[in-house]
Amino acid sequence: MHAYFVRRVLSLLPTLLIASLIVFVSIRLIPGDVIDLMLSNNDIAADTKSREQIVVALGLDKPMWQQYLVWLKGLLQGDLGESLWQSVPVVDLIAERLPVTFELGLIALVVSLTMALPIGIYSAIRQDTAGDYISRSISILLLAVPSFWLGTMVVVFPSIWWGWSPPMDYVAFSDDPWQNLKQMLVPSIVLGTSLSAITMRMTRTMMLEVLRQDYIRTAQAKGLGERTIVLRHALRNALIPVITLIGLQAPLLVGGAIIIEQIFVIPGMGMLLLDAVSQRDYPIVTGVFLLVGVAVLFINLVVDLSYGLLDPKVRSR
Repeated sequence: MHAYFVRRVLSLLPTLLIASLIVFVSIRLIPGDVIDLMLSNNDIAADTKSREQIVVALGLDKPMWQQYLVWLKGLLQGDLGESLWQSVPVVDLIAERLPVTFELGLIALVVSLTMALPIGIYSAIRQDTAGDYISRSISILLLAVPSFWLGTMVVVFPSIWWGWSPPMDYVAFSDDPWQNLKQMLVPSIVLGTSLSAITMRMTRTMMLEVLRQDYIRTAQAKGLGERTIVLRHALRNALIPVITLIGLQAPLLVGGAIIIEQIFVIPGMGMLLLDAVSQRDYPIVTGVFLLVGVAVLFINLVVDLSYGLLDPKVRSR
């Protein structure tokens, strides 16, 4: 298991290097020039002298490959550069916003699994009953409804019909934990509900497959109770593909959080990224995307390592 862990960690390094290069180059290929935005916002005449001064001050006068090497050198030292607009270290901006997005994603994941696993298991052990048909219909409906549409409806229609809307004034968890959780609950439910659909269907499919195995029939013949068979024997083997799916949903969780933060005015990484893209603030965009890439790779690493807890064959490698 130790060798397996070391191999998986080492395999992440070239992936991160390639991902950083792609992000660094692609953000600079977006139409629009940060220098033009700065000149227009500051009402400075866009003459050659003022433009050249800003270009040199921001370090944009070097070729792109030199800019990347400078940025990569700073990255190895834990420095992601400074915001082109705010002159604030990107690390500080991310450290301020990251806990907000992490809280939103964590609660959404808990909501997703709390919904998906019990409903998927129930639908499998009660195959072709009314409850199974209702569960499958719910999962198909949730697959068809995107989280941004559901979030918009939650904000708009309750305010029209009942004069109520989710709280939009963000309160930090350290200031008022209860108020913070109340504000995070609605967007987390919206995001988690959308993510639960595919997990629900995968859980049902894998449980049906496992319940037809010979060792399950043997356990039934020995007189074991249904609860013991489902929870101790069937669920453990059925969870391996489900955990893989949860790892693959990590980019969807991050992408959904960006949109949900914008809808519910949550000052997390999503709003930081959108503002940086609109301002062509290259260091922030690159830093946020790199952090997202690290998070996705880390989640998939945890998923891979969890196989060792569920499958003894993995531990023996």
